[in-house]
Amino acid sequence: MTVSRRTFIAALGAAPAVTLLPESAFAAYPDRPIHLIVPFAAGGNADVVGRLVGHQVSLQLKQTVVVENRGGGGGAIGAEFVAHARPDGYTLLVASNGPMTINPLMHAQLGYSPLKDFVAVALTSYVPHALVMANKVQVKTLAELIAQSKKKAVTIATSGFGSATHMTLERLKAATGANFTHVPYRGGGAMMPDLLSGAVDGAMTELSTALQLHKGGKAHILAVASAHRSKLAPDIATFIESGVKNFTAQSFIGIVAPAKTPAAVVTQLQNAVEKGLSPDSDAVKRLIGLGAEIATPEQMTSKGFAAFLRNDTENMQQAAKLAGIKPK
Repeated sequence: MTVSRRTFIAALGAAPAVTLLPESAFAAYPDRPIHLIVPFAAGGNADVVGRLVGHQVSLQLKQTVVVENRGGGGGAIGAEFVAHARPDGYTLLVASNGPMTINPLMHAQLGYSPLKDFVAVALTSYVPHALVMANKVQVKTLAELIAQSKKKAVTIATSGFGSATHMTLERLKAATGANFTHVPYRGGGAMMPDLLSGAVDGAMTELSTALQLHKGGKAHILAVASAHRSKLAPDIATFIESGVKNFTAQSFIGIVAPAKTPAAVVTQLQNAVEKGLSPDSDAVKRLIGLGAEIATPEQMTSKGFAAFLRNDTENMQQAAKLAGIKPK
């Protein structure tokens, strides 16, 4: 039987709309492996935390999570790759200070926009920054150090010009009027021999790094840039307790996806992170053991992490101006 063109079009219009959708539209997310991109080399904080969280997401979603390291450009290469990936929830980024809030201040031709090209999924954890002093520096409080610096400049090392810890140091100088001389190194490990030998007076670094030195008696921490004292070191005062109002700073780790990723997929991922990092989980115990603090329930949401990123971006912009940093 010959079917006229008019009859065919009419029949087509009467068919349920769902039958016209591609087969992939019916697939329940996730129906294939998820790729989690770590924008740094293996072994660093982002890699360790990313693999731990990736494993938890895999368990919760009952799907393989493949962790890939795409280092380079201070995290820019991996971040750009994810920013331009298909927004379907199968390519995610382990987000941290460098690619999300510092790179835009350092590079004029960055191949992505952190706030426009990504949607926040969840903040997982962060490590507060700490001011640790060489044992030759005989001060016991931040106030004493500031007073001493006004008599003679105090040298403070960081992991590099434009690093998260450098930004924290600049904010501290502005907030206290301390006469600190910044000494940038090529990474956190590179500055440790000089700190231990007393070649530099102190260092701004992650608590997880400083704590080992503090407990081993090789250096001493003056203050921690968190809202409350660390459970791992309850004897150490915060900057806030030391008189620096509202002063917090940290190296954070979270998960983001390409912009325009469906809201339902973002919610699934957010829930997977939240359940995987429940308070009594082995994952949380391990993170705490590494010196990290777990994100609050609000920060572990897409909305909460987005607000966190906006606030950190503002802090970094302020610090960059103080340090005279301009994009190149």
